[in-house]
Amino acid sequence: MKKVGRSGAKSAPPRSVFQIPAVQALLFQISSFCIVLVLAYSLAAVLGWSMNVLVAACLQGVVAAGLSWWRGLAPWWLFIQLLFLPVLLLTLSLQWSPFIFLAAFLVLLFLYWSTFRTQVPYYPSRLSTWQAVEGLLPVGQKISFIDIGSGLGGLVMSLARRRPESRFIGIEIAPLPWLVSSLRARLGASGARFERGDYGRLNFADYDIVFAYLSPAAMPALWRKAKAEMRSGSLLLSYEFIIPGTTPDIVLSPDASGAQLYGWRI
Repeated sequence: MKKVGRSGAKSAPPRSVFQIPAVQALLFQISSFCIVLVLAYSLAAVLGWSMNVLVAACLQGVVAAGLSWWRGLAPWWLFIQLLFLPVLLLTLSLQWSPFIFLAAFLVLLFLYWSTFRTQVPYYPSRLSTWQAVEGLLPVGQKISFIDIGSGLGGLVMSLARRRPESRFIGIEIAPLPWLVSSLRARLGASGARFERGDYGRLNFADYDIVFAYLSPAAMPALWRKAKAEMRSGSLLLSYEFIIPGTTPDIVLSPDASGAQLYGWRI
């Protein structure tokens, strides 16, 4: 499946630490806590009304999500900001063993790894996307294809199975998806190959087709790298996210979800 983790990408580094989305989200939570604290004390002093802890947590989430929206953070940050504190309080009320929280933390760490830096979270795609990509592969010639941020490796293994004469590679920076995809390829005797690392260290000139399912934040840097390195006649594909300021040569709608597959011929 291309539960294709899109965590293996690299975006342009922020100009300062305060431009890192994770840092901004933390600051918004702190700001929201202060706002709700002042509001709670004001209500208690003026009306004699004591705010319930869960109500305060929900209100803090709403304020943090609003600040995140105002500052233009990606949509998934809004959900994280909104639900983080209420879910934390509800989870703590269950009195689970600390080892459960440790295990959950480690799984998330090895799954998302450097999402805070790359701004590319774990994105799934569908079988219809794989089929659309397959339809764009040149017929009757060997090609070299790479999926940057290949996650669990579904797309790469699907294409390698259908086009055994060609070379299909996936690169993934997060340890857990990379390990899973590598084991799947070995156990399934797939011709696909998976590397662990950052696509920024690759030379795109080595590939005929580069496929990406990243995030809006990563697209400008991807385009700069593609223009600098990809050979004439090669193809850059991006599922769902368009490169700002460009007109794609290919626009396909693989399914009814509304997400599109874009392509740029270099």
